Amino acid sequence: MVTIDARGVYYMQLNKRIRQALRDGAEEIMLKNVNGQRYIADAIRGNYKLTIQGIAGNDLAAYMDGPEVVVQGNTQDAVANTMNGGSIIIHGDAGDTLGYAMRGGEVFVRGNVGYRVGIHMKEFREQVPKIVVGGKTGDFLGEYMAGGIIVVLGMPDGQESVGNYCGTGMHGGVMYIRGDVPDYKLGREVQKSQPSQREREFLQETLERYSRYFQANLPGLDELPFTKLTPVGSRPYGNMYVKY
Repeated sequence: MVTIDARGVYYMQLNKRIRQALRDGAEEIMLKNVNGQRYIADAIRGNYKLTIQGIAGNDLAAYMDGPEVVVQGNTQDAVANTMNGGSIIIHGDAGDTLGYAMRGGEVFVRGNVGYRVGIHMKEFREQVPKIVVGGKTGDFLGEYMAGGIIVVLGMPDGQESVGNYCGTGMHGGVMYIRGDVPDYKLGREVQKSQPSQREREFLQETLERYSRYFQANLPGLDELPFTKLTPVGSRPYGNMYVKY
């Protein structure tokens, strides 16, 4: 493992050091004393692991394809922006626009997230991106979502897990929200239903993985069921612009 102390290091210099360490053959990097430096792990490809101690800045792992990133703290905005592959495990909270246009890989967040999480999230060929939020979300979750999976556990109580305008403009993918979602919180483009048995198995596996990552004890599926959210149609605003 290569250890890099980020204390007082300008973000451009820090990212140069990371890339140089990878070119020199490092397979695992520990970043200490990170304090808001931006663009960490952006566009990096390969089977690497980066562990971040501190608060990661905006656009963490943007366009990343393959590595595993573990954040032992919080993150700022736009984590996993257009990420293509890999995994991000955040042992704290995350900011706004997490998973913007994300098209592959997965993100697990122990705590809460901000606004517009999963906006423009999409699937790409065989890739199905996934975001798992242990806490609660801000408004506009899954806005204009075109593909992928979002799971919100709503810890600790599973009540009022999402903000307002959830799923506005959603036209693909699926969201699973623990507990009920009041109708007034939903965009007009989404509908509620119950997960199938196969989906319950997927959710059980997701709960188990969350528990392993964060050493958390979660209630079972029967104690607090999930609400499934899917789009009503594939072209929610089509007739406003092109009629055919």
